[in-house]
Amino acid sequence: MDTHSISIVLAFVCYLAGMVYVGWRYMKRNESVSDFFLGGRKIGPWMTALSAEASDMSGWLLMGLPGVAYLTGMKEAFWTALGLIVGTYLNWLIVAKPLRKYTIHTGDAITIPEFFTNRFKDSSRIISLVSVIFILIFFTIYTASGFVACAKLFTSVFDMPYLIALLLGIAIILAYTLLGGYLAVCATDFIQGSLMFVALVLTGIVMIVSLGGPADAAAAMSSFGEQFLNPFVSGPEDSFGTMDIVSALAWGLGYFGMPHILVRFMSLRSNSEVKISRRIAMVWVIIAFAAALIVGAFGKAFLLPMVLDAGAADTVFIQSIMKIYPAFIAGLFLCAILAAAMSSADSQLLVAASAFSRDIFQGFLKRGADEKETLRTSRWTVFAVALVAFFIALDPESSIFGLVSYAWAGFGATFGPLVLLSLFWRGITRNGALAGLVCGGVTVLIWKPLSGGIFEIYEILPGFLMCLIVAVIVSLCDKHKNEEMLAEFDAYKALAD
Repeated sequence: MDTHSISIVLAFVCYLAGMVYVGWRYMKRNESVSDFFLGGRKIGPWMTALSAEASDMSGWLLMGLPGVAYLTGMKEAFWTALGLIVGTYLNWLIVAKPLRKYTIHTGDAITIPEFFTNRFKDSSRIISLVSVIFILIFFTIYTASGFVACAKLFTSVFDMPYLIALLLGIAIILAYTLLGGYLAVCATDFIQGSLMFVALVLTGIVMIVSLGGPADAAAAMSSFGEQFLNPFVSGPEDSFGTMDIVSALAWGLGYFGMPHILVRFMSLRSNSEVKISRRIAMVWVIIAFAAALIVGAFGKAFLLPMVLDAGAADTVFIQSIMKIYPAFIAGLFLCAILAAAMSSADSQLLVAASAFSRDIFQGFLKRGADEKETLRTSRWTVFAVALVAFFIALDPESSIFGLVSYAWAGFGATFGPLVLLSLFWRGITRNGALAGLVCGGVTVLIWKPLSGGIFEIYEILPGFLMCLIVAVIVSLCDKHKNEEMLAEFDAYKALAD
């Protein structure tokens, strides 16, 4: 191994050791299930904001989105980013505070399925069961995208066999997730979110400067066509039309149903700190997205004569870092990609584990289980989800963007409308919620493999609409209104912030 490789390996070892150390430090703070899964609802605004965005963006922000921009230009990547920025803002603005308040009011729920069960007074817990099934399905796919990102990183940087790289990434993620729980996840996400931000922004700036400044950089891109950098211009061979733009913008709907993001709102220590977190989050998101688009699109010219094919486009950020920085600095910034993948995978594993252990194990299989037994079950659940995600991630040609888009649609369509209706509509009933939940999730699963015509629309949009419409219609037709549920909703609305 040469000096260059040794320097990069040293940077990775330092970073990974630090992350595992954080997990170990927080291990002793988990005195209850609430501590392990929600940090005891005492997370501050800075950690909440950066943890939410780091776990949200995952490896696809540093690999998937730049890869799309590299291959197709700004059009699809820009409209997707715009939809996500708007969705992020609306989620913080209209969901964060009411969700935290209502989950405390309805029996101090610490998971989304538990909130639904309490909200709709569902003594049968069928809503919880169906919710957990969809969480396990879509989080397994989402987690697989993080594993793929780790594997592609190790393969690109260290020339490892893909399988070895995949196993190494999974081992690292499992180590500190199992040790520290939610507090460790938030602490590491704060570090990872900061590293992702610095690496993206600095690389984008260096790339533009290296191309001669903004004007020269834009001129260098002219050989790829006017439409490459302009999301509002269509080229003669551009097939990205109005339907595609609507589908890209529809990504923003996903935020209302993302359990690993919603749980961040629930863990805040005070409603008064929501506004602070929202401002921090929006600054991070807007700048990070702009930098990711720059790295992906301008990487087309910056990396010449190197040309990345469709299978390697996800590595445009990696190749740019390797070209720009000295070995040790490059290693630290490459850790940002690992950080992005880890910050999502750990959150997704933890939410999936909490949903199963809290809502299935304690709710159905063993209602008298104590907290130690529940924690032990949750850790085994983490292993089980990781194992299935491992098999999904075994294909080295897997698209990070494609895996994320599928899982994103599943959560957005299944849970998004129900979260909004639960918080803001008095008239939604248990039967309406259950019908909407099933229809939204099944629509995504059926729509995804179909193609041609209307089926080219991103599956989140029909799934979201189906869930919303069915939930409203069934609730309006439902003659059995739960008076306790209605009284609780009225009391919740009357609560002061």
